[in-house]
Amino acid sequence: MPTKIFSLITLFSFSILWASAQEPGVNTDNIRKDALNVYMDASDYIRKEIPYINYVRDLKEADVYIISTYQSAGSGGMQYTYFISGQNRFAGMADTVSFTSSPDDTQDFIREQQVKVLKMGLMRYVARTPLAKYINVSFTLPLRETVTNDKWNNWVFRTSVSGFLNGEKSYNYTNLYGNMSASKITEDWKVNISANYSYGVDKFNINGATYTSRNNSTSFNTLVVRSISDHWSYGGSLSAGASSYSNLKLSLSLMPGIEYDIYPYSQSTRKQLRLLYRAGFNPVFYNDTTIYNKTRENLWKHSLTAAYAVVQKWGSVDVSLGYSNYLHDWSKNNLSLDGDLSLRIAKGLNLELGGGVTLIHDQLSLVKGGATTEEVLLRRKQLETQYSFYAMFGFSYTFGSIYNNVVNPRFGSSGGGARYIIMN
Repeated sequence: MPTKIFSLITLFSFSILWASAQEPGVNTDNIRKDALNVYMDASDYIRKEIPYINYVRDLKEADVYIISTYQSAGSGGMQYTYFISGQNRFAGMADTVSFTSSPDDTQDFIREQQVKVLKMGLMRYVARTPLAKYINVSFTLPLRETVTNDKWNNWVFRTSVSGFLNGEKSYNYTNLYGNMSASKITEDWKVNISANYSYGVDKFNINGATYTSRNNSTSFNTLVVRSISDHWSYGGSLSAGASSYSNLKLSLSLMPGIEYDIYPYSQSTRKQLRLLYRAGFNPVFYNDTTIYNKTRENLWKHSLTAAYAVVQKWGSVDVSLGYSNYLHDWSKNNLSLDGDLSLRIAKGLNLELGGGVTLIHDQLSLVKGGATTEEVLLRRKQLETQYSFYAMFGFSYTFGSIYNNVVNPRFGSSGGGARYIIMN
């Protein structure tokens, strides 16, 4: 019986190979070789909806390469921007197209808009290929003669409540979380207001005894920023918070500041080098007496942050360096460095690196007497430390045909399951 099954499988496999060999060669599509070669990170949906270009995997083979970026918009949605650059026969040509989604837009609508703006951006390149005679352009007149005023005056409000519960015979965990926010973002003003609450409970049943551990935090934050020019802005933040983990009954902070961007803010999706200085007042009330024998204190502090980000065809870099200290004692300071690197090393080979390190010398709220074993294991109390760090890395390598045009969803997508991908 096993021999017969093996024979049937072998016969089935050879029949598939024979059928594949009978398919006409790719030379039957004589026009495909004249299509525009484009290097981009494209989803299956984009490949399907824009079939008149070649999606190549090698940057050197591309007539056009596309860098995509996205950032949060004032409406609560996202602004997607595509930087289109020509090379080889299209050297010197460049375009930028973008669209902004609304917070209530569906994923299907967003990907439709992605395809729409990419088609418009690519059209002047496609127009210089033999495929241009097969392109038709239409206009559906989505315009109004008048523009109605925004009754919300650019304000966007959000609220969310969530809960989580899991457990087993000897353990269960419950968490509740709530958030409310309001924002108004225009070319001249940026206003963000938010409030958060989190409450978590762990319960253990060990040898008939029940152990319960609770953790909660509350925060309120307001940020107001005024644009001065394409390089300068000023503003400030007001925050209040409480945390059982950080031994804070109430912490208030008022931090005005000023920022300068070496590059114009209008180029922020491609590159930025920002310097932000803030200084302010921070009165604090503690739940328990601290290691410095304080139950409350009035603190003054300042901080300086430098942030650099760039997106290019070879990859992207995002680095941030921050320093802060309390003015009554400059030895109580904090220095942090964080960064991410995405690098195209060679054809098909990409490297992803990320990490950060913080030198911590400003833990003024540590509880006198330390934490119990349960609080240490469950991370319910902040522990004394002089540093923290994290790191990540990864490689990816793709090889084979430089063309990647066909979308075949049979027996699931090429990635192993049905999915919808928004282009990064």
